[in-house]
Amino acid sequence: MARLNLRHAIIDAEGCCDGDKGIADFERLMARVYDASAYAYAFDLLALDGEDMRSKPLADRKASLGKLLRKAKPGVRYSEHLTGDAAPFLSTPASSGLRASCPSGSTRRIGRAR
Repeated sequence: MARLNLRHAIIDAEGCCDGDKGIADFERLMARVYDASAYAYAFDLLALDGEDMRSKPLADRKASLGKLLRKAKPGVRYSEHLTGDAAPFLSTPASSGLRASCPSGSTRRIGRAR
């Protein structure tokens, strides 16, 4: 991330390693044996150069993030935004390594959940 040469940014990302079938394998990450193959999946831009981006729609934040990460090294991957009905996809065996997301128009808040 430091190589992106940004003055200030808060990027929401998750450390990860690929498993044998190309599915995210978080146990490999925790084992620390695969550190050389670990990467960050960046999926949200929360702040950029002093601007709080959380009030902007997710689709806008992700578009800005995608632009920032075009020059990123292989250790940082942009998590594409997918739309549509997830139910058929989530019922497949490959879905075991997936993470949930939020609607594209949503904003982010910091604080306790109600």
